[in-house]
Amino acid sequence: MNPRHDVDPHEGQGTAHEPTPTIWPVGFAVGIACIFVGLIISKIVLVVGVVLTAIFGFLWIRDATRPFRGEEAPAEPEPSRALPPGTPAARTSGPDPGQGEIVRFPRSKFLEATTLGLGGLIGVIVTAPVLGFTVLPPFIKQGHPKIDVGAIEDFPENKFVIATYLLKPEDGEVSRRTAYIRNNGFLDESPSFTILSNRCVHLGCPVQVNGLPLDDEAKTEKTAGDNVVTRIPTAAAAGFGCPCHGGQYDTEGNRTAGPPVRALDRYQFEIVDGRLLLGQTFSVSDVDGTGAEAKIHTYRLAGPGQHVDGPEGWLYPVQPPR
Repeated sequence: MNPRHDVDPHEGQGTAHEPTPTIWPVGFAVGIACIFVGLIISKIVLVVGVVLTAIFGFLWIRDATRPFRGEEAPAEPEPSRALPPGTPAARTSGPDPGQGEIVRFPRSKFLEATTLGLGGLIGVIVTAPVLGFTVLPPFIKQGHPKIDVGAIEDFPENKFVIATYLLKPEDGEVSRRTAYIRNNGFLDESPSFTILSNRCVHLGCPVQVNGLPLDDEAKTEKTAGDNVVTRIPTAAAAGFGCPCHGGQYDTEGNRTAGPPVRALDRYQFEIVDGRLLLGQTFSVSDVDGTGAEAKIHTYRLAGPGQHVDGPEGWLYPVQPPR
């Protein structure tokens, strides 16, 4: 009687290898997380997140689509199995038997890709509205129309006028804002104005004129858009000061003392039919020179306490439009 040998029922049959685990999905997830964090914290983190997402996403897609491109995935060596005593040695030469060939299942691959695609689509449909309501509101419907603060003749040359206006007349006095306006005369046949914001760039307190306002000469006028503008001339201005924490600025808005980190913000302006219109505000690191000849180092509007130049300016969150 022949001795009984235990036979592996799967012996001689090919085994399809599962895809090799990779780190690409992990890197992709880290990139997405960096993008979300960067939208709140810093442009640098946002850029790093975009780069990581692009690199790992490409590598992940390349591996996932390898079978469709006719490329073989790198095979893993099968673990060696100890043969029972008395089992003949495996054949090491010659062609493999036909039943040992690896069988592919293109239909299963198609179903796998379809499932992944539908899952990704559902994820986008579910996530996009949430991201839209979370991220988009600060970036839309911002700003305000140009504010008519009076005729050019209402602003005497080389003297500051305190102009208050309603940012949104429909909201009433709660939207009243203040600008310090000085007529610098003409530069290349065009009117030149210095228009400073009264918001201290330390913590946002209202900055005051270091001089005597002529309240008796104040004029109030209703301008375009039902805006109510009040103009108060000043006898002389030796600069501006913040009553909250002692910040001091010169007549060009440059910081001269105290905790502010940059110069006062300024207004864009234009002249239309002899009227002075205020536009959006922008930030200034510092100003060289004075009056119409001043060289203004401008930046996108930043919040109080934020640096706008140098390495410190890279450490602050991305600011939405205002």
